[in-house]
Amino acid sequence: MAVKLRNILPSEIEKESFRMIEEEFGPINTDRATFKVIQRVIHATGDFSFKDNMRFSENAIEAGIRSIREGKDILTDVTMVAAGISKAMLGKWGGKTICRVGDSEVAARAKAEQKTRSEVAIEMALGSNIGIIAMGNAPTALVQAIKSFADADPDKAPLLIGVPVGFVNAAESKDLLVEKNSCYITSLGRKGGSPVAAAIVNALIRLAAD
Repeated sequence: MAVKLRNILPSEIEKESFRMIEEEFGPINTDRATFKVIQRVIHATGDFSFKDNMRFSENAIEAGIRSIREGKDILTDVTMVAAGISKAMLGKWGGKTICRVGDSEVAARAKAEQKTRSEVAIEMALGSNIGIIAMGNAPTALVQAIKSFADADPDKAPLLIGVPVGFVNAAESKDLLVEKNSCYITSLGRKGGSPVAAAIVNALIRLAAD
């Protein structure tokens, strides 16, 4: 069987991809902003199961957009998430990405306390200008963020994007996020990852620019 490739200009590939996703998605039973976030996650993964397993707290998207427009920083659990976020678009409002997982101080403390570096990196980087914490790799980092903001004022707490991928406590940490926190975006089960976390942030950045 001969393989037939489509003839399409490079500048049109992303636009056509998003058109195809919307066509295959079927009836859209969410508001447009929520759909845009899910659509970008599907674009990043090629996986339509995210249509059903993503969860959003009330006003989560609005909180994320507001923090971006206010120039708040985005804290990530691993460098792969930070690398996937559009720095140019985020920088228009003055915000930046922060990831301390590679810091020697973080490594030393993680070893001394028998914690993961991502967990310690999140704990040590929390500050007044953090508006979003995006976690796509480490359930331990997500659990640390959950503990830090479980009782926080929803109007002052950062948006927690918790989508760690894997088998050990990945699904459980996301269930805990839904149970304990009031400002979150997550995907239930084992699926997730750094590309998913970055895609959610990038969708919020584009929504902020609309």
